[in-house]
Amino acid sequence: MDKSSLRIVFFGTPDFAVASLQAVVAAGYQVVAVVTAPDKASGRGLKIQSPPVKIAAQSLGIPVLQPEKLKSPEFIETLKSFHADLQIVIAFRMLPEIVWNMPKMGTFNLHASLLPAYRGAAPINHVIINGETETGVSTFFLQHAIDTGNILLQEKVKIDSNDNAGSLHDKLMEIGSKLVVKTLDAILSNTTQAIPQPQGEFPEAPKIFTETCFINWHQPALVVHNLVRGLSPYPAAFTEFNGKKLKVFETKLTDEKSENSGIIQADEQGRLMAHCSDFKLELLSVQPEGKKRMSAKDFLNGLR
Repeated sequence: MDKSSLRIVFFGTPDFAVASLQAVVAAGYQVVAVVTAPDKASGRGLKIQSPPVKIAAQSLGIPVLQPEKLKSPEFIETLKSFHADLQIVIAFRMLPEIVWNMPKMGTFNLHASLLPAYRGAAPINHVIINGETETGVSTFFLQHAIDTGNILLQEKVKIDSNDNAGSLHDKLMEIGSKLVVKTLDAILSNTTQAIPQPQGEFPEAPKIFTETCFINWHQPALVVHNLVRGLSPYPAAFTEFNGKKLKVFETKLTDEKSENSGIIQADEQGRLMAHCSDFKLELLSVQPEGKKRMSAKDFLNGLR
């Protein structure tokens, strides 16, 4: 079998999956269908928005399926009609076995971490929140338990001290798209061996909730700084200031000793400083409730 005759069904929804879909097609592989989330209303005007993967698939002329329920008989029959040899899943919801076990060559997933570390929904956020200096991408065959399948290929990525969740997302998206094509090449040429994931205790990456984003200023400055990086630009860490919600997007570590943790105030140099348990942390970019993101300097000017 060659690239053009291998029948692939691609599952994905957000921008992170778009780069891989485009890379697979550019590499000469045949994607016979794309499965993505249903369109939904979003934004202030509640306009109906299509998922990024749907928009990309339509521009490539690929049929798009948007099932509400992945176990519905109608969807299963339609999926079967594409006679996929292989399925690829990237940033999509959990698949039932009847779906991932359908193609004869299996279904593989791209995960944004070096598995088995950081299994879960938010690996990009959690590696930065935890202060890691290295992460990566992994491809693996799906099986029953989420993110536990046999590893195909991995690629390491350095986390720079100035990386936030947004910049690391973009790095992993591009490197991941190349790894997906590399994985396809290896499967097609039978030059890769799926290896079981190591057993043991590893850091996890659960879904981000509102309480995850609340800043505790009574922690060390580095812990708070990494939380802000790991949640920037979305969904963003936040605190309360003058009784209102204040999102914090960017901070700067200092070697200035904190005097009283929990206080946020302007200093004599006009900087917006937060006192943590050990050192002061300079706030550089914030978003007051009901307003746009701005520099801390503009925020202080507005208060004056």
